[in-house]
Amino acid sequence: MLGGMSVAEAVARLERLAGSAPVATLAAAFAAAGHELALVGGPVRDAFLDRGVTDLDFATSARPDDILAIVKPISDVQWDVGRDFGTIAARVRGEQVEITTYRADSYDGETRKPVVEFGDSLEGDLARRDFTVNAMALRLPERVLVDPWGGLDDILAKRITTPGAPEVSFGDDPLRMMRAARFTSQLGFEVDEQTVVAMGELAPRLEIVSVERVADELRKLLCTADPVPGIRLLVATGIAELVLPEVPALRLERDEHASHKDVYEHSLTVLRQVIELEGSRHPGSAPDFTLRLAALLHDIGKPRTRLIEPGGKVSFHHHDVVGAKMAIARMRALKLDKQTIADVSRLIVLHLRFFGYTEGAWSDSAVRRYVRDAGPLLERLHMLTRADVTTRNRRKSDQLSFAYDDLEQRIAAIAEAEGIAAVRPDLDGEAIMRILGIRPGPEVGAAYKFLLEVRLDEGPLPEEEAERRLREWWAARA
Repeated sequence: MLGGMSVAEAVARLERLAGSAPVATLAAAFAAAGHELALVGGPVRDAFLDRGVTDLDFATSARPDDILAIVKPISDVQWDVGRDFGTIAARVRGEQVEITTYRADSYDGETRKPVVEFGDSLEGDLARRDFTVNAMALRLPERVLVDPWGGLDDILAKRITTPGAPEVSFGDDPLRMMRAARFTSQLGFEVDEQTVVAMGELAPRLEIVSVERVADELRKLLCTADPVPGIRLLVATGIAELVLPEVPALRLERDEHASHKDVYEHSLTVLRQVIELEGSRHPGSAPDFTLRLAALLHDIGKPRTRLIEPGGKVSFHHHDVVGAKMAIARMRALKLDKQTIADVSRLIVLHLRFFGYTEGAWSDSAVRRYVRDAGPLLERLHMLTRADVTTRNRRKSDQLSFAYDDLEQRIAAIAEAEGIAAVRPDLDGEAIMRILGIRPGPEVGAAYKFLLEVRLDEGPLPEEEAERRLREWWAARA
């Protein structure tokens, strides 16, 4: 069975894909021009797996100029996305397609950038692809399956391996090792033993890969339906030590006289639980990379802050603040964008705040400050905090869940009454300057901060009362 389908059903699905308007149109055009054409890689694999086909990739014997000449009459737009690499993109019958000349690249061993060489056969092109499951093709218009490396057998076995020796494949392009981890999560397959061994031996080769490409693979992994198997593989092969060392560091050594939960396993559980919450609250939406990264990294400050106290109790004081600083350093090293860095680190700083709520009822002022501090990250903070409960003690788990239900209800009630979704003072900067007769400067900022504290402590005030408080504060300041 293939993804719940029989082989016959999978072949029928591939036949339907081959007969679709954009594929059939391209097949006829290339055949008329005397050039070979084949649907390759992901579309063929996903047809067998009963997964939605989102990309239509083709390989051809035609050179880039010939590709462009063939597709112009049958497409409404063309993109010269990689002429030097043999790739032309176009929109045919409403679908975007990419057509690439057969390749027979070679690598210099110093960088992951290949010396681009055009090939002369489909089989030769497939031999240079990353994994056997991606090294299948459907010749068009004949609709003949080409599978020289046993990709279909590996799909049936739910196995990830490379065409030829993995040492050669990963030596040519080390990023393929991270891609193998992603495919374990994306497809639900396992990497075969020989390939795993090669990943461990060749992990240091990733140093020749650009940081941007590494970060992109991490993003893709975290945005799969279940990133945990891929993360485990990166940790087991030592690759995580190179690209995200804070995660394997979560596997804290046990002390025979002290005990605490397994921080590594806890973090993976939080990641899975936050993905479940994400799906239940926003079904069908795109994966939230920021939230998932915060879930994975939320406890990375624990190894640095672990303290075994008298009696064997283990504490991790201020691991939220330490962890946020560590996360910022790692995300900067990965060259993530500023907004992601700011949001992930903010979520890590705030992820412990709620646990004080269960120790005693918060005042309305405390609730307002919680909302103010979370700002636009409030819903993500809700999900992260709920996911952070991984205790097997059902009574404790229910207690925390009920407490957070209560907090969310209070936030909703106060928001309805006061509009705290965006907490602002009752007077804006223009009003402050007019009332106090001052010009823009630090004094306006100080007055604004004072009124904001009043708003957080007491809720909204009538404008007259806010003005009276401001004048009193100004007189006392003077």
